Order: sequence, then C-alpha cells, then structure tokens
Amino acid sequence: MTTLATAVQALEGLYPLRYAEDWDHPGLIVGDLMAPVERVAFAADPTAAIVERAIDWGADLIVSHHPLLFRAVHQVSGLGPRGDIVRRLNESHCALWVGHTNADASWRGVGMAAADAFGLTDQTPLTPIDDPTAAHPVGLGRVGRLPEPMTLRDFARRVYDALPMHPAGGIQVAGDPSMTVRTVALLPGSGDSLFDEARASGADVYVTSDLRHHPALDALEQARYEARMRACGVALGQGDANLRPALINTPHSAIESIWFSYALEDVPAAIEALGGARPECVWFRDVTDPWSLAITPAGEAEPVDGTDLAR
Repeated sequence: MTTLATAVQALEGLYPLRYAEDWDHPGLIVGDLMAPVERVAFAADPTAAIVERAIDWGADLIVSHHPLLFRAVHQVSGLGPRGDIVRRLNESHCALWVGHTNADASWRGVGMAAADAFGLTDQTPLTPIDDPTAAHPVGLGRVGRLPEPMTLRDFARRVYDALPMHPAGGIQVAGDPSMTVRTVALLPGSGDSLFDEARASGADVYVTSDLRHHPALDALEQARYEARMRACGVALGQGDANLRPALINTPHSAIESIWFSYALEDVPAAIEALGGARPECVWFRDVTDPWSLAITPAGEAEPVDGTDLAR
C-alpha cells in the first residue's frame, strides 16, 4: 500500500518546496498522511468541478498546479467555495497537493515540459536557482534554441499545436510574423515580471501568459527603440535591427498543463522507487481558463465547454 506520506515524499523529491517563490505556499493542502493512495488525478486548477470529477473517479489524491488557497485566508467554512471544496475533499478522503512555482522551476517541471514540447534544444533556466544538490540545472523559465530557424508565424503555430487544450481566444502574437526565430525564452504562467530577463537572454521571442496591456506595450517599445539604435550602429540590446524579443501570449492553464505529460510518468515511478505501490493516474484536461467565448475579426469562435478527455 502507498500512503499519502509516501506520495508526498515522492512529489517533493521531484518538485522540491525550496524552489518555490517566497510568496508561494505549495505542498500538501488537505489530507491524512496515513491514508492510502491508489488513484491520483492531475489537473491544472482545483476548481469545484475538477474536485467533483476526481471524487467521482475515486481519486485518493489530486495533484494540481494552481493553489486552492492562493492568498492568505482566515476561514475555510461553508461561507465560500474554497471552504466547501475543503469539506468535500475531507468527506471523500481525497487529499490535495499543489506543485506551483516549485514545479515551475524543477527538472522535468513546468518550464522544461513546455520547452521540450516546443522543440527547444540547448536549454538553460531563464532565472537559475543555485542548488548544489541538483543533478540538472533548475530555475524559472527556459531559454533554448530551435534545431532549425523558422518564422514567427510558424513558431506561433507550433506553440498553439503543442497546447494540450485550447481555451477561447487562442494565442496572441506581437511582432513581425515573417521574422526569423532561432532562440526562444519562455515562462509558463504570468511572465510580464521577467521582460528584462527575456530581453537579456537574447531571445528572438518570449512565450508566456497573462500579458497586461501596459507592461507588454512598454516591453515592445523598449525592443523597438533598441532595434532602432542598433540600426544606427549603437550597441544597445542584442540582435540585429529587428524588434526582439517578439511576444507570444498563451492561455495560462493550457501552457502550464503540458507539465502533466511528464508528471504522469514521473510521479508513479517516484512512488515505486520509495517502495510504494504504483498508483493509477489520470489527467483531467478540462479548460479552466475563465473565458468561454472569443469574438475575432474572422468571426465568432466556437464556445468552450470547459471539459476535455481525461488522459
């Protein structure tokens, strides 16, 4: 039998909590450490619908990327949805473990999984973490190269095709669609706080999510200015006379969910390596981004129903 304690040990060996950002509080949120774990459900967000689906499937443990309790709370009562989710988890003997920024930074974690899916080679972390105990480079985001150059338009299509689900709105691109892309920086999740790091990496394009109007516009204006200066012979920024980096804005949960393609293999293997029985695992590919409809110049996109096949 595998206990929750063994499952947590396996998870935190793969995705160490010490890699989490200071403001983040991942790890075990709900659960009895001595309870058995035979079925594990993976999902981007622990919404009420996901929790009900996992309980109906018979999950003993939900592993989510996003926290249930993102900010400090003072009650988990029936006065709000989070308290109700905690109640349902406890009543159903289903634990919840969150791998957030610790999983972002880990080897075969969120950043690496996305970079691999986009075909990047020679990868390094965008913001490295100094961990002398790590066997591989770790840190937030990734920077890597494409085996063969391609246009921004073609690379954006590759990004879109690699997403495991496609929320309404698709992806947005800022930059010349015909520009050549060789080097890519990416940060799955909200990445407008790392524009300086993406620009310093020399990347041709920066792939992230949740780009807000003013920070994105400021980043593009900085890139345009530096390109103009380079065209005049002033060594400012990196690259040639073209705008760099271009921006690709992806649906938040979709790009981060690529991680589960690795976690589905790695977590059961880590549990077995600790002497536990290999649990049955499922990945719920529900669309948990909040938008359900997008209207574009090309017309109205099909509404998103919020669910996809479990894999």
